[in-house]
Amino acid sequence: MQLVSGYSGAVNVTDVTSRSGHGRAYGPLVTTSETPDTGYLPVMLNPFEPGFFDDPYSQYRLVREQDPVHLSPIGAFALFRYDDVHRVLRDPGLSVEDRHIKPLAVTADADIEAMLAERREGGTHTMLNLDPPDHHRLRRLVSKVFTPRTIEELRPRVQQLVDEHLDAAIAAGTEVDLIAALAFPLPFIVISELLGIPEGRDRSQLREWSGAVVKTFDPILTRDEILASFDAIDNINAYVNEVIAWKREHPSGDLLSALVAAEDEGDRLSEIELIEQVMLLYVAGHETTVNLIGNGTLALLRHRDQLELLATDTSVDTTFVDELLRYDSPVQMSRRVTIAPYEIGGTTIDAGSMLMTALGSANRDPDKWGPTADDLDLRRPDARDHMSFGGGFHSCLGAHLARLEGEVAITTLVRRFPGVDLATDTPEWNGRIVLRGLAQLPVSLSS
Repeated sequence: MQLVSGYSGAVNVTDVTSRSGHGRAYGPLVTTSETPDTGYLPVMLNPFEPGFFDDPYSQYRLVREQDPVHLSPIGAFALFRYDDVHRVLRDPGLSVEDRHIKPLAVTADADIEAMLAERREGGTHTMLNLDPPDHHRLRRLVSKVFTPRTIEELRPRVQQLVDEHLDAAIAAGTEVDLIAALAFPLPFIVISELLGIPEGRDRSQLREWSGAVVKTFDPILTRDEILASFDAIDNINAYVNEVIAWKREHPSGDLLSALVAAEDEGDRLSEIELIEQVMLLYVAGHETTVNLIGNGTLALLRHRDQLELLATDTSVDTTFVDELLRYDSPVQMSRRVTIAPYEIGGTTIDAGSMLMTALGSANRDPDKWGPTADDLDLRRPDARDHMSFGGGFHSCLGAHLARLEGEVAITTLVRRFPGVDLATDTPEWNGRIVLRGLAQLPVSLSS
């Protein structure tokens, strides 16, 4: 459930626009054939490359080997080695706040820039985008709900939801889209219940809005995607305000009631902090877990020996989710900002620079994982060292919840339907660079 944040603005790179309508995405890490020769190494992360979304790890490997401290054309650095990523994410001397970023020399889309100016503060009040002490103050308000003990108490409810959705899936036919049938509704319902959000809103509409919002974490966006994100953010913001107003009239023992009470006290949570924390928890609470269940199931379906191991051997129950997270991370990148000159990998980076940590690359670095780094091994003893939940005090608040949901969903699926198989050779990816996942995963259910 780790979300990421980054640079705000708008940059034209041929027919695409970079940075976020929500003010929380990355500067470009890619170029196209029209980019002038700047003297950089020819290797470059390029999501326009055919097949990138099927397998970004081939590109990660090339950049990691040839240019691991990778300077993008606009001045952001991307890090691809495990040790570098591990160090940066745990360095308390780095920032996540946009105010520390030096202006980048880019050509802005004037129309988009004007619209962004109206939203410049959007997203800057979440714990995700704040340094201490504000980060710690906000995180403390919600952390009790996400402790291992509290999350473990949700296991019976999670199991009930998984069973109900698999019952409904098999009743509808032996071939189902696992994303729509299980991977999306499970974490969506769980986070809604944790927050205490009332039922009634069309899930498909909320999923569409949520997808448009998290797309803004990508380094490149089309104009249409930015405009769609504006609309989605406005709609989710309006919805969250409705829910908060309803919760004021109907308080209970849920997280949202606790946050409303904290906002009422004034000095603990401001109104804008309340709204943005709820939006963050709501979106982050299901988007990345959808990807964990989808990506993890696909990895098992493509490695039948590992699927059969999980279906028959309970000894891997407590470890396999971490290997799935390592093998194909739901979150591929996270960022930090330098506030003083910073040396890493023999390169000195100026203050005010963005450091983009490539989590997916770190998770496949053979210097950490050895010659089997690209293999799926549910018995891997050090799989828990993966970087998919980030690191330091910004590590994923919902890591325990994501593990629980992934464990229950995937083990129940493969043990109830050990003959489960892909119903297509080409599953549909969601086209996101940062929050990597599947839009659809058609499977045939067979015992």
